[in-house]
Amino acid sequence: MPKGSPELKSARREEIIAACENLYQTMGFGDVTIKEIAHYTSFSRPSIYNYFETKEEIFLAILQKEYLLWVAELDRAIEDHDAMTRDEIAGTLARTLSEKPQILKILSMNHFDMERNSRKERVVEFKKAYGATLDAVDRMLKKFCPEMTGENRQAFLYAFFPFIYGIYPYTVVTDKQREAMEAAGIPYVYLSTYELTYRCAKKLLE
Repeated sequence: MPKGSPELKSARREEIIAACENLYQTMGFGDVTIKEIAHYTSFSRPSIYNYFETKEEIFLAILQKEYLLWVAELDRAIEDHDAMTRDEIAGTLARTLSEKPQILKILSMNHFDMERNSRKERVVEFKKAYGATLDAVDRMLKKFCPEMTGENRQAFLYAFFPFIYGIYPYTVVTDKQREAMEAAGIPYVYLSTYELTYRCAKKLLE
């Protein structure tokens, strides 16, 4: 690819995002740095700043990509079914979201900082992907729950999406956290991402 071509820029941008994703599998947000990301790309650390000004912008790009993948899955579910019960809608939301651990992990830890430390144009790009997700869930409700009013659909969205932010810390628990809960005498019931999401979505759809 010619130097400076749109194709090269896109490929390098994706390489940076992929390197960050791989690091985030085993490292915490605070441990992932631009320098560390550069070690897993084919170019230098200064070159990364031609594409992302901060590591938060890279994480925001990961989240944007994951949201768009989720939209594609929801769109397929809408297209592939002529009808869905509310129980099946809850199950579809739970299944597709449980397959997106990156969304849940990033949202639970760093969403506020990602937007605060990213350029406005990057935040706008992300918001478009987020808005597409809201729209996909709304279209699912419109098609399969025609009896729901616009106000009721909005109420579902405004309850379900904030709920998503808390899924990760409730379902991904370290041994130390489990031991601390037991020592504190808290009889906490640990649920999977699917179970927790399904229960919430089903309750909100009642």
